Amino acid sequence: MKTIIQRVTSAKVTVDEELLSSIGKGICVLVGFCKTDTEKDVDYMTRKVLSLRLFHDDEGKRWKKSVKDNNFEILCVSQFTLYGRLNKNKPDFRMSMEGERANELYKSFLTKLATLYEPSKIKDGAFGAYMQVHINNDGPVTIEIESPTLNEET
Repeated sequence: MKTIIQRVTSAKVTVDEELLSSIGKGICVLVGFCKTDTEKDVDYMTRKVLSLRLFHDDEGKRWKKSVKDNNFEILCVSQFTLYGRLNKNKPDFRMSMEGERANELYKSFLTKLATLYEPSKIKDGAFGAYMQVHINNDGPVTIEIESPTLNEET
């Protein structure tokens, strides 16, 4: 499982110009699943996303507080292309998990975030939809996290 986490001042997801979700200050989490991922990867990533210290503390010291510490929002967006690899000049998505299973794990990820945090603070896009993601990156700060249980096939 891989996430690209961006600290944002605001973010939103639209489909066909219709607003699906939006957040203020917090993080936008792009989420991709490798075909070998399991619930163990979801558990790992849930803990990492909620504990990642991307924010200043009250004294202005950097990297001291998490999104949860600050009671900020989280916008999650499924993105199968995170496991894309280039085959010459064309993307190859053979490492990406197939849609039905990826959707199950994505829903599990959202549920676990809401269980360990405040459900009203967790927003998401539309799994499998052609979305427009509008991100106002704060910093900019962008962090990539991949679960350690990855077993890539060659």
